[in-house]
Order: sequence, then C-alpha cells, then structure tokens
Amino acid sequence: MKKLQKSFILMFTLIIAASLIFAACNSQNSKDNGSGTTASDNIGTDSATSTGTGANTGTKSSLKGNILIAGSTSVEPIARELAEAFMDKNPDVQIDIQGGGSTAGVQAAIEKTADIGNSSRNLKEEEKSADLTQTTIALDGVAVVINPANTVTDLKKEDIVKIYKKEITNWKELGGTDKEIVVISREAGSGTKDCFDSALGLKEEEVKADIIANGTGVVQANVSSNEAAIGYMSLGSVDETVKKVTVDGVEANAENVKNGTYSISRPFLMLTNGQMKDVVKAFIDFILSDEGQDIVSKEFIPVK
Repeated sequence: MKKLQKSFILMFTLIIAASLIFAACNSQNSKDNGSGTTASDNIGTDSATSTGTGANTGTKSSLKGNILIAGSTSVEPIARELAEAFMDKNPDVQIDIQGGGSTAGVQAAIEKTADIGNSSRNLKEEEKSADLTQTTIALDGVAVVINPANTVTDLKKEDIVKIYKKEITNWKELGGTDKEIVVISREAGSGTKDCFDSALGLKEEEVKADIIANGTGVVQANVSSNEAAIGYMSLGSVDETVKKVTVDGVEANAENVKNGTYSISRPFLMLTNGQMKDVVKAFIDFILSDEGQDIVSKEFIPVK
C-alpha cells in the first residue's frame, strides 16, 4: 500500500512537472511569435508611412508665400498661365499679376514694389543696375495687324514707316480699297511700342497716331472693329479677329523669329532685384523647366 502511494505521488509529481515545462515552452513560443508579428507590423507601418509621405511630397508642396508681378501687358497673359500652373502644384502659394506696361515693370523691379517686373523690351542703359537680374522666359514677334476685310497682305518696312509718319494716308496707295488709314499705336512706356519703333527706326516725335491704345487688347479691339485700321501687337496674342500682314514678304511666326528673318521681335523678361525669395526663385525655375517652357510654347517661342 505504501509502495502504491509512493508510485502515485511520483506519477503525480511527474505529471505536474511535465505540465509546467509544457506551459513554459508555450509561453516562450508565444512571446517569440508575438515579437515577430509586432516587428512585421512595424515594418509595414513604417513602409506605409514612408509611401504616404512620399505621395504627399509628390502631390502637396511645402512651398508657401506670395508673389507680386507687375509690368508688360504683352507678358501678362503667359505670366498668368504659368502662375496658374505653378499655383496648382503649390496650393499655399499666391501669385498676383498687374499690368502697367514694360516701363512700369522695370520701375517696379528697381524700386522693389513688386517681386517680379515684366518687360517685353530690353533694358535701357540708365535702367541697368548691378542688383537687377533679367531672366528671358520667352521670345516674341511683334505682328503688324489689319482688319480681316482689308485686302492688303504684305507691307514693306518703308511703307509701314510712312504710314506711321502719315506720309501714306490711304490704303489705295498700297493696293487696297479707297479708305483713309486709321493708325493705331501704343502708349509711351510700352515694350511693344519700343520694339516696333526700334525695329523700324521710328522716333517718338515722328509717330502720328490716330489712336493711342493702352494695352494689347485695346489694339486688337480697334483693329478688329475698323476696316481701315492698322496696328501692331504681340504675335502670341494674335487671333482670327485680326489679320497679320507679311513684312517684306516674311511672315510673323515662331520659326522666322527664331531664325532672325522676321526682325520685329523682342524678348520677354522677368526682372528681379537682389536676392530672390525662395518662392520667387522656385517660380522662375519652374518657368525655365521643361513643363514651364511647354506652356510657353503654346503661344510664344520658348527659350529652351
């Protein structure tokens, strides 16, 4: 009986010991498996976070700030298109654009009343400053335009000069209908006027205009509504409401401006003074990028 009790106690002890060992092993395995699972989850979370951060970086820029641009009415339309594209990529950036003409744009840059001054002409000697940086963003031709109903298709440079001096006053002198020519020019300070006058050798006091147009749109509106009118405007702004004439047989188009055969042309400049704000530099870098120049090429002549 005592032997049976001892055997029973021994067996019971062994069973308890085995149970404890088994439980300990399971506990260790559970810890090991738990650690592995947790590490895997962390890696997954880190990976997802990294991917998410990368996606956010790609879709939402951290760039912030305001940019004020002023100046040339010829540069203004393409500047607006570029600004819209840049703001789409950088929603915390606000770009405001004002007109005023090239001279106003140059002065705004010199006096730092704007972050960027737009000009559709080269700087004059007295405007050049060590701190003033000019960036050419596009090239443009200045087209001589008449009403679509006018039958004249080509003008010589010398004839255009005579028209603007009022030495030729009727379209019949140039093969057109018997109508008095209505001469439209631009306001003082216009980069388009500066380019036109310089290319034709016209002096300010020689120009005898019937209408002084304060902007590209005003030229276009007057020419499109008057069969006898003649004016000049940015090549990139010409549409079906007006008709380009060839000058000395050369058409005003991007290819001829690039190769120099169409001589009434000019650069589109963005002027900055001193060290640029980060947001301004980023905008100009965008304009000169492939994406920016693709936008330019839709209406004007890219520089890259």
